[in-house]
Formats: sequence, C-alpha cells, structure tokens
Amino acid sequence: MENLLWNKSSMKKIILLALLLFTVNRASAQAEKSADKKVSEIFEQKFNSDHFNGIFDMFSAEMKNILPQKEAINFFAELKEGAGKIINREFKNYVRGTFASYKTTFEKGIFSLNISTNKQLEITGFYIEAFLENNVGEIKRNSTKLILPFKGRWNVGWGGDTVDLNYHVQYKAQKNAFDLLIRDNQGKTYKTNGRTNQDYYAFGKEIIAPCDAEVVLAVDGIEDNKPGELNPLYIPGNSVILKTQNGEYLIFSHFKQHSVNVKEGQMVKKGEVLGLCGNSGNSSEPHLHFHIQNVKDRNKATGIKSYFSNIIVDGELRNDYSPIKGEIIENEPQD
Repeated sequence: MENLLWNKSSMKKIILLALLLFTVNRASAQAEKSADKKVSEIFEQKFNSDHFNGIFDMFSAEMKNILPQKEAINFFAELKEGAGKIINREFKNYVRGTFASYKTTFEKGIFSLNISTNKQLEITGFYIEAFLENNVGEIKRNSTKLILPFKGRWNVGWGGDTVDLNYHVQYKAQKNAFDLLIRDNQGKTYKTNGRTNQDYYAFGKEIIAPCDAEVVLAVDGIEDNKPGELNPLYIPGNSVILKTQNGEYLIFSHFKQHSVNVKEGQMVKKGEVLGLCGNSGNSSEPHLHFHIQNVKDRNKATGIKSYFSNIIVDGELRNDYSPIKGEIIENEPQD
C-alpha cells in the first residue's frame, strides 16, 4: 500500500504545519524524550479506539487553528479506513529538529509517523510519510509475522550472515536466504544411496505459506533433476512468490514438478499448502530455498533478513528468531 492519502487537503495542511510553524533545531540527542513517548502512546490508543476527538483535544492552539476539528477528525477517519489500526510502533530518531519519528506498522502498511510535542504534552506538529529504513529505502528485515514454511522438523543447510554460514550472502537479492532440508540422526539427507529424488527425506514434503499473502508468481512445469545434476537455465526451478500486506516478497524455489497448487492472483492463508518440496532448477538435491526480497524482480532486489515467530530451535522455543546453519528448526506446536 503506497502513498496513502498523500493528496488529501488535510495532509497537505499537516505537512505545511510541520514545515512552517517550527524552527529547525538540529538536536544531536536521539534518545526518545519522555514527553514524546507519552504523547505517542496516547495518540496510538486514541487512534486505535476511533477517539479522533480525543486526538484533536491534544492539539496545541496553533494546531487547532491550522487544522480545525472537523477537518482533523475527517483526516484521522480516512487514515484509519485506509491503513487500519496501529499494530506496532518503534521510535527511530528525531527529524526536522523537533519531530519524534516512529516506524509505524499499520494493519495495511508501514509508514513514518512524526509527532512534535511541547511541555504541556500537546501535539504541536504532525505528519505521515512513506517509511524508508535508514533513509535509503532498504528494508532490513520482515515486519510481517511469519511461521516456518514447512511442517515437521527440518535442518538449516545454509543460513546466517557470514560466508561460512551462508554462501548466499555474496548475492544482493539472496543475501539472507536459507537452504532447508531434512537430515536423519546420522546427518544424512537420504535413506539409502541418494541416487533418486524419492530417496531424500525432504522430497515430496509439503511447503506452506508463512503468512496470509497474495501469489504473484507460480511456476510448475520444470522437470526435477537427478540428484547431483543441475539445471542452470532456470535457477529457481518450480517456484512461488508471495507478496505480503507489508510489501515483502517471499521467494520459494525448487518445488517438485506439477506439485504447485496455487495460481497468480490467488490469496493464500497462513499454513496453506503451496506445493511439494522438489529438486528442480539449480539444485543438486531435494531441498527448499527460501528468502525475502524488497521487490519482485530478483535482478533489482535486495534481500531482507527473515525472522520467524515462535519456533523451536534445537529443542528450545525462540520468538522473532532468524535461524543459522546447522540448527534444527520446527514451528511451535499449536493446540
């Protein structure tokens, strides 16, 4: 969701207020001030409970003159309708001198919410803009809550932030990718001699959606390789790309031929089966390649670090965790 309500007259007045009413004071301190912390918390509570009159009551006299009550209420109502509730808010820094800037995750998108306050805990300035991580447009990690993209217990073949843990770090789009497979107690990925795909524990296992999302790519007709052979002509092989509500692109590669059971434009739910693990594309044995990108096109994309909610890692429960090579992982069992 992009450019939410940017053309509304009320937003223009808020931006004008932000730019004109206050002198720019290049404060060096970046710790969140107690007044801003308190006011932003109250703002979030009132916004989520549709108490827009209450937000207007927090305005300073100057704010009320420039953004009258009716127009302010209409603006916040339109913002709520378009973006949904605030589900997470993280203080980042101070911008334009006096504005506390928060990375704010709404139900339908991520934006920078910027608030200026005074000693009387009044809102003296307010505006919203597109969120850019570190002001360069690069998303560092997923904001969407994810489960692991499979059922049962799997092993991390490659994963982490260094070359020894993850050879993918050398590639911009895949720098935070995982190769995921299944090993037995002896560390083997196959049952007998590993000469057929069916001999591998991961082959044919269900791959699932880590969250609610839209299918933006589904490829299904590529033959599976014989173990040890590669198909570099179409590196991802049979593959699926999901787009989250927060604009993250989840990449799944190497599905079994003719097993992908979703189509472009389809909306999928968390836990829904996308297809079966295979050995297609640039893959030497059955496994799942998974990573997140900031755009759909892998030739233009930057990889995003993947964190998963409530997973079991080597027997211990972890929350908001990014696995690394060698770990045994599974989703937390549901009641």
